[in-house]
Amino acid sequence: MHSKALAPEYQGALTKMSVNSSLTDVLAEGVRHLREAERSGTPQEVARCGLAVAEAHRRLGNVAEADRAWKASYRSARSADDLGAMAWALWSGGTLARQRGELRLAFRLLGLAADMGKRGGDVVARGYSLAGLAETGRIQGDYRTVAALHEQLLAEARARGEARHTVWALEGIAQIHRNTGSLDTALAMFEEAAELAGNADDRRGRAWALRGMADIISLRDDPERALALLSEAELTCREMKLSSALAYNHKMRANVLFRARRYEEARDGYEGALAEFRAMAEPRGEALARLGLVKSLARLGRDRAETAADLDELRRTLDRIGLLNAREMVEKAYAELDVAPVDGDTAEESGRR
Repeated sequence: MHSKALAPEYQGALTKMSVNSSLTDVLAEGVRHLREAERSGTPQEVARCGLAVAEAHRRLGNVAEADRAWKASYRSARSADDLGAMAWALWSGGTLARQRGELRLAFRLLGLAADMGKRGGDVVARGYSLAGLAETGRIQGDYRTVAALHEQLLAEARARGEARHTVWALEGIAQIHRNTGSLDTALAMFEEAAELAGNADDRRGRAWALRGMADIISLRDDPERALALLSEAELTCREMKLSSALAYNHKMRANVLFRARRYEEARDGYEGALAEFRAMAEPRGEALARLGLVKSLARLGRDRAETAADLDELRRTLDRIGLLNAREMVEKAYAELDVAPVDGDTAEESGRR
C-alpha cells in the first residue's frame, strides 16, 4: 500500500507545502520564511528554508539563483552541524549540476550527499542522493552500472510504501528498457508509474510518466494518441510552473511530429524547445532539441554539408558533456540522413581520443 506523494525537500516551516504546489508559490513562501529565519538567527531553519528556495529556483530554470541558494543552505547547515541538512543541500547542488550538464560534479556532490545522509541518519536524504547518482548514470547512458541500483531503490521504495520514489524508479527503469529496445516492458512500467502517480496525487510524476508513454506509443505509429497524452501532461507542467518538464514535453511533441513526417511542425517545435532549454541553461535538453532541429531541417531540404557540420558540432558537444546515449543518437543521424562527418572522424576514432 502506497501513501500519498510527499515532498521531503520542503522542510522546516515549509513542510506543509504539497508536492503539487506551484513552484512560484513554493519560491515565495520559501523566501518569506527564509528571511524570518535569518532575522531570528536560527541556522538550521535557514538551511531548511533555503533548500526549498534552491529547489524552486532550479525547477523554474533560474540556474544562478539556485546555485547561490543551495550553497547558502549548505553553509547554514554546516554552521549548525546539521548533517541531514548538509546532505539535502549537497543533493540539491548535485541535482543542479546534472541539470547543467556538469556530470562529474553531479557524481561528486551526490556521492557526498549520500555519505552525509548516512552519517547523519537521514534515510530519505540518503535515498534521494542514491537515486540522484542512479539517474545521473542513466542520463549519461551507463545503463550497465546503474540498472541494478535502480532496481534496488525500486524495491526499497515499494517496501516503504513511498509512492513518489516508486514512481521515479519505475520511470527510470522504463527509460532504460526503452533505450535498450524493450519497448513492451518500458510501456508497461510507464503505465504503472502513471497509475501509481495518479493514485498518490503526484502530478509531476504522472506528467513525466505520460511523456514516456507518449514516446513509445509514437514509436508504435499512433501519433494522435501520443500528442493527446502530451497535451494532458502539458497542463500539469504549466499549472505547476515546471519549466524543465515543460521544455522536455515540447521536445517530445516535436519528436512525435517528426516521426509522423510532419517536418515543418516538428521544426517549429524543436525551435521552441531549444529556446526554452537555452533560457534555463540546460545543455542536455538543448543538445537533444538541436539534434531534432538538424534532422527536421535536413528533411526539409537543407544543404547536406551544413547538416553534416551541425552534426559534427553536436557530437563534440555531447562528447564534452559525456552523454553516451545521446552521442549514439548523433551517430545514427549521420546514417539516417546519409551524410558523412565533415572532419572525417569516425565513432571509434572519437572514442579513442
